[in-house]
Amino acid sequence: MSEHSHSMPPISGERVETDGVYKNEWGREEELNRGEEFPADPILGSTEWELAELSFDNHHEGETDPRLVPKKDDIDKRGKIVHPRRQMDRGKK
Repeated sequence: MSEHSHSMPPISGERVETDGVYKNEWGREEELNRGEEFPADPILGSTEWELAELSFDNHHEGETDPRLVPKKDDIDKRGKIVHPRRQMDRGKK
């Protein structure tokens, strides 16, 4: 028999542990960062919060990683994988 750990969702006034978008009991969403406190709802007061979406830094600034761009001087096309579904012929199948 396995034991299940049931934890209670964070409530207003507790510290945020993970950057993300959180949603309260009434569906109000708020983006919060680690170290901040969960805010109280203007109408409900103290409320429970649930992580709806994780936040992450997008470091590539909208540009394709240069390692993924084919070079013009790539002569050996036979050895290159130019399509994700292309398979190399490797002996017995």
